[in-house]
Amino acid sequence: MALTPAAVALLRMLWDRHGPLMFHQSGGCCDGSSPMCYPAGDFLTGDSDVLLGLFDVSEGLEPQPLEFWMSREQFNYWSHTHLTVDVVPGRGSGFSVEAPEGKRFLIRSTLMDWPV
Repeated sequence: MALTPAAVALLRMLWDRHGPLMFHQSGGCCDGSSPMCYPAGDFLTGDSDVLLGLFDVSEGLEPQPLEFWMSREQFNYWSHTHLTVDVVPGRGSGFSVEAPEGKRFLIRSTLMDWPV
């Protein structure tokens, strides 16, 4: 997993405004293809979720990892891809903290080649 520089810049601004953050990617309807960004702990994860990684976007902020979670069902589809969180113009979901900024997070995926 990776973050684009644009995603890091937006996350730092949002972190400054909302405190520590987390992502969850559901894969369902209603913006299921977009990762949702919440204040850390506002989205309750469980056995049906997989922790894909931790990001450090704390430059100048209190160090705390930003967790990226994905539903286990969605992970089964994307387990052979490299995922990059990017930012594009547009309105995010009303539940995601970037929604009022006129930008939304987006996942870009690249199929990984495994030696045969």
